[in-house]
Amino acid sequence: MGLGNPGAEYAHTRHNAGADAVEVLAARHGGRLKRSKEHALVDEVRSNTQRLALAFPQTYMNDSGRAVAPLVRRFGIDDLARLVIVHDELDLPLGSVRVKSGGGLAGHNGLRSINAHLHSDGFTRVRIGIGKPPGGKERGADHVLRTPSKKERTELDVSIEMAADAVECILAEGLGAAQNRFNG
Repeated sequence: MGLGNPGAEYAHTRHNAGADAVEVLAARHGGRLKRSKEHALVDEVRSNTQRLALAFPQTYMNDSGRAVAPLVRRFGIDDLARLVIVHDELDLPLGSVRVKSGGGLAGHNGLRSINAHLHSDGFTRVRIGIGKPPGGKERGADHVLRTPSKKERTELDVSIEMAADAVECILAEGLGAAQNRFNG
């Protein structure tokens, strides 16, 4: 599941990097995200021989859990380690991608909402670095909701493709292999 905010005004902002990665995955596998009753754009595709459910919650970022929890039920995800959340990360340099399972929420309100609705932080994360805002974290909201410069957009687009690669690696080879490949 790729996190972001719905609507044209948020398209391709730093905060929508996770949703952009899910769109890349849909395009790679011939999918098309469609509205669902779970307040999300959803599709199921095949990656090699495995089923891959793709989703972009259509709630605002801070209420992502309201869409994620019913999607977890719909797709029968009984082991939350199989739930992969792709999201932006202020604490990582622009252009970097990291894979982790569980852990802290790093002040990310989308993750906080998912944790509250699932009563667990045991899901897998693909974190897309968007860098810290100039002037400190107190300017974080402006930073994540603004469209990046052309140079930053180029770097972000590369990391969005890498995040899609990371999801495919998790599916094909497992979490450990993805961590070895993307966290080094």
